[in-house]
Amino acid sequence: MGARVTRAIRNFNIENRAEREISKSKPSVAPRHPSTKSLREQMNNPEVKGEIARKDDRLLSLLKEVYVESTDPVSSLRVKTTETQQESKEFRLPKGHHFDMLNIKNIPKGKISIVEALTLLNNHKLHPETWTAEKIAQEYHLELKDVNSLLKYFVTFEVKIFHPEDKKAIQSK
Repeated sequence: MGARVTRAIRNFNIENRAEREISKSKPSVAPRHPSTKSLREQMNNPEVKGEIARKDDRLLSLLKEVYVESTDPVSSLRVKTTETQQESKEFRLPKGHHFDMLNIKNIPKGKISIVEALTLLNNHKLHPETWTAEKIAQEYHLELKDVNSLLKYFVTFEVKIFHPEDKKAIQSK
């Protein structure tokens, strides 16, 4: 039903609308530059049109003989990326027992997992004299500047639970 209504509205008075569009004045062509007048006259010449349409067998045979073989040059960037990939292929085993449930088998050196990050932040917070930045860097195979930034800008959540007897209750009126 909906298609019939749409078609009826679309085709309503179509002939008059088409006639109106056709009878509208068309935009005029932009004026040509006077210096191209001789070229335009040559293009209308039937000899030139024939020359354009004619196939030249000599040129076609030369074109058939052309064969291009191309190979991409080896860029120095690709060599550099393979060197850095080889350096990061050194892995270490994850620390702690949290990874038994996860499918994490090894971690690239210079990186840590979320669980390890939370563990080392918590260890540093609870025992800062034993878990120093140097010890964390050595234990987790990290750079010292990264560990210092981690300890400076990240902290773990601290949950404080207030017992009802310690709270000051607001007296209801």
